Amino acid sequence: MAHHKSAIKRIRQSRKRMIYNRANKKMMREALKAVRLAKTVADGQEKLKIAYSILDKVTARGIIHKNNAANRKSGLAKFVAKLA
Repeated sequence: MAHHKSAIKRIRQSRKRMIYNRANKKMMREALKAVRLAKTVADGQEKLKIAYSILDKVTARGIIHKNNAANRKSGLAKFVAKLA
């Protein structure tokens, strides 16, 4: 266990940040999975719009890099285009 006040605070902060990041990544993964499970083009387009919004939020919060979000968006768009 840490013995310095600063180390204790750092542990507290990192634990809080880990919980926050974990919740946001879970939200992102669920949105991506929903798009991948879409069977029709209309359903895919609807879920793709939601997934784009969530990816933008997660990127703005600094949880994933903007290029990572862009790559995920393009992959999802290709997937939905193949449904047609």
